[in-house]
Amino acid sequence: MKLTGVEIRWIEMPLKSPFRTSFGTQTVRQLLLLRAVTDEGEGWGECVAMADPVYSNEYMEGCADVLRRFLIPALTGPIDGISVAPRLARFRGHRMAKAALEMAVLDAELRARGVSFGRELGAVRDRVPCGVSVGIMNSVPELLDAVGGYVDEGYARIKLKIEPGWDVEPVRAVRERFGDDVLLQVDANTAYTLGDARHLAKLDPFDLLLIEQPLDEEELLAHAELAKVVRTPICLDESITSASSAADAIKLGACQIVNIKPGRVGGYLEARRIHDVCAAHGIAVWCGGMLETGIGRAANVALAALPGCTLPGDTSASDRYYQMDVTEPFVLEDGHLTVPTGPGLGVTPLPDALDAVTVKTEWVPLSSTPH
Repeated sequence: MKLTGVEIRWIEMPLKSPFRTSFGTQTVRQLLLLRAVTDEGEGWGECVAMADPVYSNEYMEGCADVLRRFLIPALTGPIDGISVAPRLARFRGHRMAKAALEMAVLDAELRARGVSFGRELGAVRDRVPCGVSVGIMNSVPELLDAVGGYVDEGYARIKLKIEPGWDVEPVRAVRERFGDDVLLQVDANTAYTLGDARHLAKLDPFDLLLIEQPLDEEELLAHAELAKVVRTPICLDESITSASSAADAIKLGACQIVNIKPGRVGGYLEARRIHDVCAAHGIAVWCGGMLETGIGRAANVALAALPGCTLPGDTSASDRYYQMDVTEPFVLEDGHLTVPTGPGLGVTPLPDALDAVTVKTEWVPLSSTPH
């Protein structure tokens, strides 16, 4: 398969309601979609980098620049999904940009071969249980109303975003209102320090599934020390950037659970390697989310169907965040989403929906072939 070129598409997706975490509040999800055009067909990829470098050091315009100048031009000649990462390895970092490009090429290849994303990754389930991520609210009553709505919708797990000043009391309120049967976890997005260990231990009585990324992403040893103080299992997110970093974290005792975000680790093939490393060490994994469109959601649902993904992921239905998705919406059924079975991602953008949220496009050719 040969790549003719890649279309970079800037889109803006208004959120149904503001989504606040410890690093800021989003009202619009800005992201890049890639359309890889080959001599055998097309494939789609989604770059999950945010507009500003607050979740990671990557940001949307930076990803567009490195894709345009370095990554796409490196994919001349015969190419398939598994060869993308080795071709791009000489360029340091930029995992989210690399992941989007690998995803688009892999989608094109799998569509041409008639193989689904789930089958290629090794999915063992035809549907996956879904969790929902609940942002930081202005008040506890507002939070309880939001959680109540998601419980009524049937979500299998509730994740509460926390930060200093918004942690123990909101968790207590949710537990008291909804009882011990609700699967509950919290996500700090690196908002704490090791000096907060005794405070974080105050979350132990609430029987949480996990506390996600409480400390800075580079502080593996500090996470290992924190794990000696708190009983709640430590889950790493931002700290896990590759299968190698996952192995290191596990060896150090820095985590008991891993959140896999394919964009953060450089792509779905590296995500599968992380899954395999964790499975070999008896570490539970789950698929995280970055407010993806239906394109990224389709791939995430396929990843969440792997055997080691034993906890509900952040694979919410389309209507959790968006009034209208760019694909046919993913709809929650009995707390689950169905894994697409069509070739490649199993979904394609709806032209009118895609045009409605597109800000601009840019064609990056790999040859003189007009397009």
